[in-house]
Amino acid sequence: MIFCVEDDTSIRDLMIYALKTSGYDACGFNDGAELFEALGTAGESDLPELIMLDIMLPGEDGLEILRKLKDNPVTRNIPVIMATAKGTEFDKVIGLDTGADDYLTKPFGMMEMNARVNAVLRRSGAKAENSSIIEQGDLKINMESHTVTVGGDKVNLTLKEFELLHLFMQNTDRVFTRDELLSSVWGMNYTGETRTVDVHIGTLRTKIGENGKRIETVRGVGYRFRSE
Repeated sequence: MIFCVEDDTSIRDLMIYALKTSGYDACGFNDGAELFEALGTAGESDLPELIMLDIMLPGEDGLEILRKLKDNPVTRNIPVIMATAKGTEFDKVIGLDTGADDYLTKPFGMMEMNARVNAVLRRSGAKAENSSIIEQGDLKINMESHTVTVGGDKVNLTLKEFELLHLFMQNTDRVFTRDELLSSVWGMNYTGETRTVDVHIGTLRTKIGENGKRIETVRGVGYRFRSE
C-alpha cells in the first residue's frame, strides 16, 4: 500500500490511478491530520510500504510531517518521497537531511513518479505486483532494461514514445483523452498543445510496424490500444 498526501484532488486522484495501473494499492489523504489518523488506526501489517508527501499542504507542511514520521519508531522506517515546487532547492535539501528517500519536482509525469517509486521500493525490499515485462503478441516492453522489441527485434523509441506505449499496454482497450495522456506522460502542469500527443502517436505507430494499427483513434475522444 502506498499513501499519497496531496491537497489538490485532481493531482491526488491521478497519482493514485497511475500507481494502481502499475500494480500497487494506493490511497490518498488531503493533509497531515488525515494521514496520521490513518497511521494511528493501522496495525503493523497495515502500514504503507511508502508515503508520497507533498511539501505545500494545509495545516502542517510536508517537512514537519516528515519530521514526525521519522521521530516515531513505528513509522520511521517507511520510505518517503517528497514532492516539491520547482526551484525550492532548500526544501529538497532539508527534506533529504530529515530522512526523505527521494523527491519529485512539480510538475512531474506519472511515468517518472512510478519510476521513482519502483526505485525506492527496490532499495527497501518491496516490489510491485506487476511484472517488469509486458507482452502483446510479438510486441514486448521491458521496464527494467527500458527496451521495446517487435518479433525479437529492438525498436528505438524516444522517452515519450516509450512512456506512451507502456501506458497503453498496461491499459489495453481503455480510451485515454489527449489531456489524460498529456498529464500522465508530459506532466500534470504541461501547458503545450494537445497536438503534441498526435505527433508522438504518429511516430510511435510507424516504429512498431503492424502493431501500430492497434493504437486506434477514438473520434472526438482520444486514443486506445486494442488488445489482441
